Amino acid sequence: MSDTTSHEPAQAKAAHRTSRVGRPDRVTVAVYAADPVLRVGIVHQLRQRPEVDLVDDADAERAEVSLVVVDNVGDDVVALLHRLRHNNATRTGLVIGTLGAGALQRVIECGVAAVLRRAEAEQDQLLSLVLAIANGEGVLPGDLLGKLLSHVGNLQRSALDPGGLSLSTLTTREADMLRLVSEGLDTAEIARKTAYSERTVKNVLHEIITRLQLRNRAHAVGYALRNGLI
Repeated sequence: MSDTTSHEPAQAKAAHRTSRVGRPDRVTVAVYAADPVLRVGIVHQLRQRPEVDLVDDADAERAEVSLVVVDNVGDDVVALLHRLRHNNATRTGLVIGTLGAGALQRVIECGVAAVLRRAEAEQDQLLSLVLAIANGEGVLPGDLLGKLLSHVGNLQRSALDPGGLSLSTLTTREADMLRLVSEGLDTAEIARKTAYSERTVKNVLHEIITRLQLRNRAHAVGYALRNGLI
């Protein structure tokens, strides 16, 4: 994945997609945003670029690039990303307000190819993001790229030392339940939220605490926070 601080001219990338008759190929883009204000802002900037062809909702599933514009990653966003991942016609980019290390792992598992912070979502940056996604590239802000590489290193160390204490020893289900504990939910509320039984929730949390040699749920949440899981 490349660093969005690298400013390869958008025009140069566009030229790479120029057809033989001299007319640039237009990248079809669908914008997904629950907040209409966020959607209008992104659409307004992209609509001014001749390299981009914004599609309406009826044709969204046929877009080459899907841009999901959100404040943060919640369950509704994850559900949308999973749906887009199963659409072979499109590649997904995320324009987001805040994204922690744990959420980064989560969105990458959902098939997101590129991430841009909303604070940096100016017209040229948006265009570079769209063209990179369309060309099969990956884009991450520099600090998030560092966190991703660190996580990959943790995975490799865990493979060599399965008994070692590592974030990679947490499954997606375990991480999700710890995230809910950190939000103050009790066992019954976590069970309703995740559609598991209360007994399963207790067993999963007990397994985390036992395997990582922690004292209790609060200690497990603190461990996850210190290591950037949630």
